[in-house]
Amino acid sequence: MIKVEHLSKKFGNLVVLENVNLEVREGEVISIIGPSGTGKSTLLRCINLLDRPSGGSISIDGVDILDPRTDVPKIRQKMNMVFQSFNLFAHLSVIDNLTLSPIKLLGRSKVEAEKRAMTILTLVGLAEKAGSFPDELSGGQKQRVAIARCLAMDPKIILFDEPTSSLDPTMVSEVLSVIRRLAKEGLTMLIVTHEMDFARDVSNRVMYMDEGIIYEEGTPEQLFDNPQKEKTRAFINRIRSIHYHINSTRYDLFTMNAEIDVFCEKQLIPLKTRQNLPLLVEELLGIYTPLLASTPLDIKLSWSEKKESVELLLESGGAAFNPFESTLLQDGEGLCNIRSMTGSIEFERAGERNCLTLVLN
Repeated sequence: MIKVEHLSKKFGNLVVLENVNLEVREGEVISIIGPSGTGKSTLLRCINLLDRPSGGSISIDGVDILDPRTDVPKIRQKMNMVFQSFNLFAHLSVIDNLTLSPIKLLGRSKVEAEKRAMTILTLVGLAEKAGSFPDELSGGQKQRVAIARCLAMDPKIILFDEPTSSLDPTMVSEVLSVIRRLAKEGLTMLIVTHEMDFARDVSNRVMYMDEGIIYEEGTPEQLFDNPQKEKTRAFINRIRSIHYHINSTRYDLFTMNAEIDVFCEKQLIPLKTRQNLPLLVEELLGIYTPLLASTPLDIKLSWSEKKESVELLLESGGAAFNPFESTLLQDGEGLCNIRSMTGSIEFERAGERNCLTLVLN
């Protein structure tokens, strides 16, 4: 249904999309996730030709929509878009919003268009609001009307641009329920969303976008349970982190501990973990300090909001060195202290790097 090849989009010198390739088969539901400002909405706008691509090709149902001879309005009749801001006509009632395009563009009679509109309003749970005006509706109801207006044109494809981003949390579920129902009916959909659980539940495939490219894609199980790339893992698990590079024995432990405390407070990390972290870092630095004369040490502290866990990664170069197999810690008090504060400890020799990962209780 949709085929995008080597798509690029620039606004002046700003590159928003670069060499994007994707295919959407008939009946497929694909969710696009990723940080704000990475080109997700621009990709949809290019597919719908609201923004003209700077390069590449787009085919809809086998038709090259960038060909100057293509009847773009006719293509748009089979591919509608739901926006963040509803875009309803404020001066028209709900049912008039739904019947305007079918009457003008599809040549349907008023009676036929209104009958179809009422069927669709019943589908989205808003039949009783047919005579209301947009200003009389809640945000969730407006978005459901916007979806109904798309359905009134009997499209083969619907593009959703963050359909719940402007809604209160209490209204999100009603809109997502409608989209779930459409997915079960086999409608082809491309959905830009920040709702991770929804994307996992409704999608055949999920694409993670970053820096204007499709960075990683796969089935919901592959992408959410076993992402292959670090940026994808960080985004899905909502990971925040701080880094330290120590290349001298004259490091400032007090400043480091103060910065860690601020980080923990900002991320709302549990009090017990916040209290244990400085002690754990101090114990570990005591082990690694003798090595700093010959090899630097990198420390990465990460908080996963989704897993509600803190991970401490220590990386060093040089010869293979696992402190938990070293005589420095055997039967020592330091080993007992470290083990009491951690749930798991793993060591890996990755190339020429020693990687020690500790997950706190």
